[in-house]
Amino acid sequence: MTGSPTPAGPAISLRKVHEQAPALAGPYRSAQISLEKHGLSGERVAVHLVLDFSGSMREYYKDGSVQALADRVLGLSAHLDDDGRVPVVFFSTDVDAVTDIALDNHHGRIDAIVAGLGHMGRTSYHLAMDAVIDHYLDSGSTAPALVVFQTDGGPISKFAAERHLCKAAKLPLFWQFIGFGDKRSSQFDFLRRLDELAVPEKRPIDNAGFFHAGPDPRAVADSELYDRLVGEFPQWLASARAQGIVG
Repeated sequence: MTGSPTPAGPAISLRKVHEQAPALAGPYRSAQISLEKHGLSGERVAVHLVLDFSGSMREYYKDGSVQALADRVLGLSAHLDDDGRVPVVFFSTDVDAVTDIALDNHHGRIDAIVAGLGHMGRTSYHLAMDAVIDHYLDSGSTAPALVVFQTDGGPISKFAAERHLCKAAKLPLFWQFIGFGDKRSSQFDFLRRLDELAVPEKRPIDNAGFFHAGPDPRAVADSELYDRLVGEFPQWLASARAQGIVG
């Protein structure tokens, strides 16, 4: 995908979604409403997904919460990127896998990937961020990118995570963090702080957002999820274009 002029319609049509992934037609329609509401219709954006594979995430994999998020991110990506695929990074103490999910092979895909992974470790944001940055740079894309970064807790190294976010602010990447778990948990204090890091003292541009999906992420309606996933993106996109970070 290249940074071509803004086209008029979705990257992938509803007809093609019906053909390749009929179960995602509903999320696709909901995503369209949110994109229109936030002035993003017709934009071309590379969508990435980062998934926490730490030990405390076990139940979210077992109950289908992670698969449900992956499916809904695919439904969003179909409007923004025409290849029908979303690159995915699984991380815990290290990077556990760099792979992808696709419209034509999404059902049960998360279970199939994690079946081949090893021990569920701890939580290293910065290694996952490195993997996303490398993938983006290696792709040769000049399009802006939305990185949906899911986790259920804070990182092993807060210093490294903050440093990587600040360094990445010079790249056309927006990091939308989404928390799974108890809303009262102090585990997410760090993500709230990342969301509010000073500009320009800490970073040249506000390149991150955070929202909490709660202890049952599947219960979050498609309309709310998409509004939260793209709600801060337009402001970042305008600022990134003004600063020449995005062409």
